[in-house]
Amino acid sequence: MQFSRLGRSQLNVSRICLGSMTWGLQNNQHDADEQINYALSRGVNFIDTAEMYAVPPSPQTYGKTEAIIGNWLTRHKEKRDQLIIATKIAGPGLSWVRNGAPISGQSIIEAIDDSLARLNTDYIDVYQLHWPNRSTPHFAKHQPGEINFSNVNSEQETADMLDILQGLAHCIEAGKIRHWGLSDDTTWGINTYLRLAREHSLPAPVSIQNEFSLLHAKDWPYLIENCVHEDIAYLPWSPLAAGMLTGKYIDGARPAGSRWTLMQRQGLFRDTKYSNQATKLYIDIAKSHGLTPAQLALAWCNQVDGVTSTIIGATNMSQLKENLNAFEQSLTSEVLEEITQVFKQYPAPF
Repeated sequence: MQFSRLGRSQLNVSRICLGSMTWGLQNNQHDADEQINYALSRGVNFIDTAEMYAVPPSPQTYGKTEAIIGNWLTRHKEKRDQLIIATKIAGPGLSWVRNGAPISGQSIIEAIDDSLARLNTDYIDVYQLHWPNRSTPHFAKHQPGEINFSNVNSEQETADMLDILQGLAHCIEAGKIRHWGLSDDTTWGINTYLRLAREHSLPAPVSIQNEFSLLHAKDWPYLIENCVHEDIAYLPWSPLAAGMLTGKYIDGARPAGSRWTLMQRQGLFRDTKYSNQATKLYIDIAKSHGLTPAQLALAWCNQVDGVTSTIIGATNMSQLKENLNAFEQSLTSEVLEEITQVFKQYPAPF
């Protein structure tokens, strides 16, 4: 297993981060235990979760994933110090999470206490803001005209961000979290937090996790360049485009029990004519070089300059093993050139 430093922190994380959002709905405690134990045996030391998991989010599944991880930690206390555990506070909009209120310094403090209780741990290694209070070009809102940035009150947003930063600092000083990071944010978000941290002598973010894959690479090169030069770890989520790059959803297929049968809202914006065509071409490249489509997509993501650790998820052990094996693949210059040609043809297929 290869490791990378998590941004400006002193934490060394595995190049693979074990995602957990299916635990509590598609996967039960036994499944999660098996995945965690196997991932650790392969050298993974990084686990990502969130208070709003399992997905799709609902009042019934809220907090279940953290509790499942907490149950595992209860039985493996001796392994806590070997793990880097990251979780997230939900942004605004979920009525059953603090009445859908935006993130604030006070809600940070409350949410961290609740996550610590569910995780059955004394500290969280990396605490992340799941999505900003303001609208950002994420979750399929990245087409021109979909967000009017000129209507945003940047002074008020900046004041709110300072309040959030002060809440995070309070929890770091209390020993409840070690570091903090962003998720589903932008270069403006990163740089505003960095500026506020400098101006007010507060802790700066160490990481950001955004959606990133062969079908959704809008962060390359501008946001990733920002991360490299500001020492912010870049953590891709959905490197398989919610499963599309495995090929299982080609031409409208919906395998029984697959994610898109449970949460079609996540599949709809990704399932376009162009993403379907691009995926077929990537599948052809993978097959011609003795790789599975998933391995091609994950190995490509891993080799992108600036990527620190890629978040993977699985609903069964076969998927997990295939995904882990992908990071042992080294893509040849020939494969990368073939990928580049498809990428140029379909740079933004959804």
